[in-house]
Amino acid sequence: MPATPPLPPDTLIAPRPGKTRRTFLKAGGTLLLSVLAPLPARAAQIMAVRVWPADDYTRVTLENDSDLKTSHFLVKDPDRLVVDIEGLELNPTLKTLVAKIQSNDPYIKQVRVGQNRPNVVRLVFDLKAPIRPQVFTLEPVGVYKHRLIFDLYPVQPIDPIAALIEKGEWSSDGKPVGQPPATAADAPAATLGNALPLPDNKLPAPGVPSEALPRPDIAAVPPKAEPTPPPAKQEPKKAPGDKLVRMLTVALDPGHGGEDPGAIGAKGSREKDIVLAIAKRLKFKIEEHPNMRVMLTRDGDFFVPLNKRVEKARKVDADLFVSIHADAFVSPSARGSSVFVLSEKGASSSAARWLANKENQADLIGGANTQGHDPQLASVLFDLSTTAQINDSLKVGKAVLSQIGGINKLHNGAVERAGFAVLKAPDIPSILIETAFISNPDEEARLLDNAYQDQIADAIVKGIRQYFAKNPPLAKSRLT
Repeated sequence: MPATPPLPPDTLIAPRPGKTRRTFLKAGGTLLLSVLAPLPARAAQIMAVRVWPADDYTRVTLENDSDLKTSHFLVKDPDRLVVDIEGLELNPTLKTLVAKIQSNDPYIKQVRVGQNRPNVVRLVFDLKAPIRPQVFTLEPVGVYKHRLIFDLYPVQPIDPIAALIEKGEWSSDGKPVGQPPATAADAPAATLGNALPLPDNKLPAPGVPSEALPRPDIAAVPPKAEPTPPPAKQEPKKAPGDKLVRMLTVALDPGHGGEDPGAIGAKGSREKDIVLAIAKRLKFKIEEHPNMRVMLTRDGDFFVPLNKRVEKARKVDADLFVSIHADAFVSPSARGSSVFVLSEKGASSSAARWLANKENQADLIGGANTQGHDPQLASVLFDLSTTAQINDSLKVGKAVLSQIGGINKLHNGAVERAGFAVLKAPDIPSILIETAFISNPDEEARLLDNAYQDQIADAIVKGIRQYFAKNPPLAKSRLT
């Protein structure tokens, strides 16, 4: 009898062997034993499937009603990721994964799903490039039940500076970047605000008015027939009394993202969408100044762990870290804007402590992979935050708070302190801004308003410029 050829390693469905006389003889005994044996455990049910593509990595989430056991391996030529999930039967929800893979996904070309054998479902991800997968499970938390996570990272981690240079948002020679065209520079602030996209898919967040989308009549600037050649040397502009002496880098951190929606307003608006829209407006306004440039910790709807946000800021040698939020409180009457800095000795108020604890749960909600990480080492690195960093953070916090107070009621007239994990960069002044309470119906409406988003962005820029004018940063060595 000729030997059976081996099956490809990514075969979705294992073929059934031919039935023999011995198979039928065993059938009777098997039937008898099945009557006496206990019923098999119920197969797990996939309840939701989500895909979060991003340049940093692509995440695939399978939400289910029980913990699942998996195994996975990579196959070359062409590149594929094969995942076997035990205790699972193929259902219509899981089949929808095929349609959720977008053509512009940086890492996944397509996915195939099949019942490989009884109680084992096989997923085969056809890849666009070699990846470094992380497969892990998450316990139920918040509104989520059990989650099975596939994070597909590039083999070579993305360097934040190299990525911004490639996008044209960073200058490799230190010259100013991100300047608007001359026609846009003279436009009113409200008009510029409308020209900025909200989410990357060009669709407004839930509850965001459609006029927040780019306007065709101002978004496109017609090319000039004979463009004026740039000057041989570009000198950074200085405002009266401005002491800025070098290119300054600001890391803007829109909170939450991906699996973590943040706070939800009464109208269904999500914090992650609002703060991303504000951060993009803020980036544009900061880069109107020729001696300033911006790095966003996330520029789309994907999850970034808290420590990675700090790590990104340090990799670009940021001079300032600004985290943008629009949180909720237990009472819908809570209102007002706030600015927070890190506290070494406890929170400045019970509300500050409550908000910090809530924000620090983002890794649980968003789904940070803690497998193989040393929490004690991470704690030691976070504890390197210095008194000097906190003092500088207080200075910029006071400058920003004074400007925000001109456009919105302040929740607290002074800069507050709490143990926010995202503020624990040991060598970068860091502040967290609560732009308003999304849980307050009136403030939720303001957060969804283009004019308010522009006003809050303008106020933050003025505060930042005021701080740097009085405290010009010098070249300094970073901790490695």
